[in-house]
Amino acid sequence: MSNPNLHDCVRTSMEAYFRDLNGTDPAGLHEMLVKAVEKPLLEVVMQQSQNNQSRAAQWLGLNRNTLRKKLLEHHLL
Repeated sequence: MSNPNLHDCVRTSMEAYFRDLNGTDPAGLHEMLVKAVEKPLLEVVMQQSQNNQSRAAQWLGLNRNTLRKKLLEHHLL
């Protein structure tokens, strides 16, 4: 059995989220999803970069200060 890709995982999770809403209108979907994906992304990238913020920022295509801000927002510093 093959592992689902990220796209499929997100799609399946979002479909389940809408089912769980049971007809209730969602709110703040974009922010909710970005926060749900961003923290584990930052955790893994920081681990793989051996906590080198400059390298991690480069890999992510972010300014180092932006990365630092995001790390602080997610309580990763």
